[in-house]
Amino acid sequence: MRIAVVQHDIVWEDRAANHARLAGLVDRAVGAGGELVLLSETFSTGFSMRHGIGEPEGGSSAQWLTEQAARHGVWVGGTSAEVADDDPRPYNSFVLAGPDGTVHRYRKLHPFTHTREHDYFRGGSAPVTVQVGDLRVSLFVCYDLRFADEFWALAPDTDVYLVPANWPAARRLHWQTLLQARAIENQAYVVGCNRVGTAGDGTGHAGDSRVVSPLGELLATAAGEETVLVAEVDPAEVARVRDRFRFLQDRRHSSG
Repeated sequence: MRIAVVQHDIVWEDRAANHARLAGLVDRAVGAGGELVLLSETFSTGFSMRHGIGEPEGGSSAQWLTEQAARHGVWVGGTSAEVADDDPRPYNSFVLAGPDGTVHRYRKLHPFTHTREHDYFRGGSAPVTVQVGDLRVSLFVCYDLRFADEFWALAPDTDVYLVPANWPAARRLHWQTLLQARAIENQAYVVGCNRVGTAGDGTGHAGDSRVVSPLGELLATAAGEETVLVAEVDPAEVARVRDRFRFLQDRRHSSG
């Protein structure tokens, strides 16, 4: 399967503007052969922690993803702030929409307490793995990348990890290194999609989106401008790497 990564800027807190401008980039990604198109974290608003930024679960952002998937006959995913019940704090929801109208939803597990994200967003409760054609695809978001145990736990049933982000330029080395580390230690593809540009809160983003192979090789990379990356991922390659280097079976669990 060919995965397209749309590295893009975001209009601060303006869903309609982002939907309009991203439609052209999705067109471009599909035109380049993308069968699964990945957008950034909070693609429709930027990473705003303003009270009230959330939309209803299945709101305009999720509907837009579903419409794009149906229009192009591909999978399309990205995250948005969604309020699910009586708690006013939204989840950071990764919505992956299929061409047949199927919608899968993962709620970011780890709020970033360093910036008090936990005061504005709720943490999810469980990881999600989706069957996309022949691929077993596990969904994570941004800060989740720092928690290797979550990736490890899903490794036996994962061919590709998708990681949309709004990762700050100040820690870009961490982003680059952790994406490769997660691929190497889990012997799976890792696809990282980071935004570019300066957010409304002044945070700068350097992009550095990339697709990493099960051996840690960089199959596609981007610098600091809007662009579309496309790379072929193959579950047979994951199986070959894991059969040749049987690292996953060698892991021992502490008993206490």
